Amino acid sequence: MDHANENWVSITEAAAYLGVAKDSIRNWIKKTDIPAHRVGKLWKFKKSELDEWVKSGKSAMH
Repeated sequence: MDHANENWVSITEAAAYLGVAKDSIRNWIKKTDIPAHRVGKLWKFKKSELDEWVKSGKSAMH
């Protein structure tokens, strides 16, 4: 996968991708080092970064 051309996804899309509720994503933003990027008023994510974060086991901290 070419990360340079990777699309950013919203909280809704990130939640669907990880199979969790949007509230879980919001809690992770507050309480963990989930790789979220602020773009204006919106949070954006890269799926490759989410994959690495989940693989690292850090998502288990919720």
